[in-house]
Amino acid sequence: MASATAAGTGPSPEGPPVPVAPKSRRSVTGTRRTVAALFLLPALVLLGALVVYPIGYSLIRSFYDQSGDAFAGFDNYEALFTDDGIRTALKNNVVWVVFAPTVATALGLIFAVLTERVRWGTAFKLVVFMPMAISMLAAGIIFRLVYDQDPDKGVANAVWVGVHDTFAESSAFPKAHPGRQSPLEPAGGGAFVTKQPVALGETVVLPLVGVAPDRMPDGAKQAAPAEPEDGRITGTTWQDFTRGKGSGTPGGVDSTELGYPGMRIEAVKDGEVVASATAAGDGTFTLPAEADGALLRLPADNFKEPYNGLDWLGPSLVTPAVIGSYVWMWAGFAMVLIAAGLAGVPRELLEAARVDGASEWQVFRRVTVPLLAPVLAVVVVTLMINVLKVFDLVFIIAPGSSQDDANVLALELYRKGFASDQPGIASAIAVFLLLLVIPVMWFNVRRLRREVRR
Repeated sequence: MASATAAGTGPSPEGPPVPVAPKSRRSVTGTRRTVAALFLLPALVLLGALVVYPIGYSLIRSFYDQSGDAFAGFDNYEALFTDDGIRTALKNNVVWVVFAPTVATALGLIFAVLTERVRWGTAFKLVVFMPMAISMLAAGIIFRLVYDQDPDKGVANAVWVGVHDTFAESSAFPKAHPGRQSPLEPAGGGAFVTKQPVALGETVVLPLVGVAPDRMPDGAKQAAPAEPEDGRITGTTWQDFTRGKGSGTPGGVDSTELGYPGMRIEAVKDGEVVASATAAGDGTFTLPAEADGALLRLPADNFKEPYNGLDWLGPSLVTPAVIGSYVWMWAGFAMVLIAAGLAGVPRELLEAARVDGASEWQVFRRVTVPLLAPVLAVVVVTLMINVLKVFDLVFIIAPGSSQDDANVLALELYRKGFASDQPGIASAIAVFLLLLVIPVMWFNVRRLRREVRR
């Protein structure tokens, strides 16, 4: 009887049917649904104006031609796979999606795990996370300078050249060459050779010009004429240049001229090196008797240009270089999220693994990483969505000469829509980007729902 009365489905034995109370119009929080809808209305209007309308308009516009008047069908979408610029951008986007999130997440994981073991870990995390406070535009300008080709300006090449010169010292005489009335002539490949063979007891002069006085090596001393020696060949190689108009004797060693220390001289017979010597600080050198009748050659290694580093922003390295700047910015983001997840890992599991004899690497690989898998998935998926839309860094860092090689879809969208005035193709690229992002977002939503059910 009580249930029938409560449900209002039958008459009561004691009187007429009891009216059923109307359902409450309040939400579970006690707020009226009408009031809640009014509060949500501004957000819904903004969402429609800033998200739904642009997506719908772009979808419609992608089926029209450049003028926007004639229906083009799927021609704009066909251009996505036939246009060389768009295909390059698509290929680069694949590279970005594969490498940028992976490297940033891996570095974030390493930083998060290692900083737990040091007292200054918080300070380190702050420094690593600090690039996140910089806009993409500012980061692009910074790394445009970092990757400058000149080692005196670009940090990357300054380090690279320093490491290279540690193991392979550059020549001190890259601009040196014979002057007028010189006994030397070009020998091909950047080397110079004497015009006449030399004989024992002879004194040879090998004057050169072309090295600025302030570029001479620190070991250079005042050039000295070589003294003849029996059974040997002696000579001098020096900077045959004296400051002041009309001063100095061409082909003669003057008191203010400097020798070429470290200059290598080879004696060549029938194309083979039979003897060699290295000039002293005053430019003098001595060759043994084997050099009799040989031509003296100054090999090209004496004159090779100094190593100028890598062309970071050239066609072959520009995409990895820009990805490096992205990793610099976002590794801190990955580190902070992973560190938060690491703080929730049960320590007793780690200690149990160590008690069972597991090494630190085994604990990390078999315990820590599996427990952090949900957090790592969040970081990777977030970064994948982010790199699909990357634009600023590529636009700012890549110079005009190699921007085509560093092109990505977001940049190509901008170029087609504004530089080339092809809004139909630009809209098709925008829709294509949306289609690429949707599966990643769908995966993320499903994963979050699974986590909630647990």
